[in-house]
Amino acid sequence: MAYDELLADRIKQVLKDKKAPFEERKMFGGLCYMVDDKMCVGIVNNKLMARVDPDEYEGLLALKGAGPMDFTKRPMKGFIYVSQEGIDMDEDLEKWVQLCLDYNPKAKSSKKKK
Repeated sequence: MAYDELLADRIKQVLKDKKAPFEERKMFGGLCYMVDDKMCVGIVNNKLMARVDPDEYEGLLALKGAGPMDFTKRPMKGFIYVSQEGIDMDEDLEKWVQLCLDYNPKAKSSKKKK
């Protein structure tokens, strides 16, 4: 499973700094950070995968390095890939992680309840 280890370390540090309890899971051929048992943010290859508020989706696509998450060949509204140019600065990465954390309480969990 190939993903950017440095980016993984950077995301972990931001989540720790924000005191967000998280769990790492391997999925989508990359690494995903779960917050409250919901996919919050992750890495696919060397791109950040951000789960953001679908109501803010179109506006966020205009930010540097942002593009639709389309690994299934169909864009998934509320999921954005951010290339290295959009997260090379720590402040930029922190902003994206915060957007994901802000949406997380509103996000639906895909976890099946027993």
